[in-house]
Amino acid sequence: MNAKRMRKDMTDAEAKLWQELRAHRLEGLGFRRQMPIEGYIADFACVEHKLIVEVDGSHHAAGEQFIHDEKRTAYLEEQGWTVFRFWNDDVLKDITNVCQHIISVLQEQGVDFK
Repeated sequence: MNAKRMRKDMTDAEAKLWQELRAHRLEGLGFRRQMPIEGYIADFACVEHKLIVEVDGSHHAAGEQFIHDEKRTAYLEEQGWTVFRFWNDDVLKDITNVCQHIISVLQEQGVDFK
């Protein structure tokens, strides 16, 4: 599936998170959705801070998909990216804490939101 089509076919959780991230709504951070990075397509990426946010359904919890995700995350982190993974349920039921987690980790990395 290519990035352009994935942007049109976002899950409910991805669409909800996108409403919080788009247009620099989250502390002025610029995010792109379904962005190709290093041969993968990231759900959301903040290039300025090399941050990737993935929103996963239950099929990511075990088996081959879990192993693929672990390898993908390790590779992207080797390339200098920070990768967050959130469950669809977390995004749908507690978007505030999802966004706060993103902000707090960036603050720990020294990002100043003033």
